[in-house]
Amino acid sequence: MAMEGTMRVRTAMSLGALAVAGALVLSGCVDSSAPGGEATEPTEEFTPVPYEEGTTMAALADAGEITIGTKYAQPLFGLEGPDGIPVGFDVEIGKIIAMHLGIDEESINWVNTVSANREPFIQSGEVDIVIATYTINDTRKEVISFAGPYYEAGQDILVAAGNPEGIDGPEWFADNPDATVCTVSGSTSLTNIQEYTTNVLEAADYADCLEPIRTGEAVAVTTDNVILAGLADQNAGEFEVVNNPFTAEPYGIGLPKDDTEFRMWLNDVLEASYEDGSWAAAWEATAGAVLDLPEPPAVDRY
Repeated sequence: MAMEGTMRVRTAMSLGALAVAGALVLSGCVDSSAPGGEATEPTEEFTPVPYEEGTTMAALADAGEITIGTKYAQPLFGLEGPDGIPVGFDVEIGKIIAMHLGIDEESINWVNTVSANREPFIQSGEVDIVIATYTINDTRKEVISFAGPYYEAGQDILVAAGNPEGIDGPEWFADNPDATVCTVSGSTSLTNIQEYTTNVLEAADYADCLEPIRTGEAVAVTTDNVILAGLADQNAGEFEVVNNPFTAEPYGIGLPKDDTEFRMWLNDVLEASYEDGSWAAAWEATAGAVLDLPEPPAVDRY
C-alpha cells in the first residue's frame, strides 16, 4: 500500500548508527581496487532495525509492503520481464531499499511510471517512492523531494547505425531546423533539447522513438546516455549512440515533499549500499551487461 506523507558499450541515521543498530546489508563484497568496486557473492544477511514510530520507515516496515514507481520500457534500468515484474538497475535499487525495511521482494508493489506521471504519482500517494531514471532538478524539488543521486548520466543522441546525417551533438539540430528529434514528454531531455530546436516529436516512452527513426519521421532520439545504450543494445545493428553527452543528469529517488526523515534515511541506505557492495552488485546484475561499472556519486544531503 502506498503511504502518503568514460561509459563503454560492450554487447536521520548515520552509517555508524546503522552498523550499531543492525547488521548492514552485504549483498556483495567489493574489490576496492576496481572502479566503483567489483561485486562478488553475498556473504551475510541483512537484519533490519526498528524505526521510530510515526516515521514513514516505521509505517512501511509495519505494513510489510512498499509501492515503488519505475519504468517498464527502459532497457537496463526498468524493463517489464516475461512475468510482468520489471527488471533493471532502478528495480534493484528499490529492492535494496525494501530489504532495509525488512520487506521481501514479493511484497514490493511495482507501478509502471513514465516520465510525465512521476510527480503526480508521488503527490497523490499512488506510490511511496519513484525510482525511474529520475533526474534531480530544482523545478521538480518544488513539488517533491529527492534522495540521492545514486547514479549520474548525461544526455546524448541515438541515431541510425552509420549516423547517415552526421549528427555530432545538439548544435546540429540548431543548424538543421527542419530535422525532427524525438524524446519523451515531461522529461528533462525535452527541456534540454528545446534549447536547440523546437522541431521535437514527443513520445510516451523512449522506445516509442525508434520507429520514427526507422520510418524517417525523425532522425534521432535524445535522452540520457545509459538509456540510449540500452535501446541500442536491445536493437543490435540498427542504432548507435553519438557518444557526446552534453548535460549532467543525476538520478534520484523521488519521495513526498518535505519528508526529511525519510529522505535522509534513503540517503543512508544508498551510502551503505556503496560501502557494502550491494550497489555494485545491482549494477553488474543489470546495466553491467552493457556498461562498465561506474563510481557511485556522492549523495546530496540538501
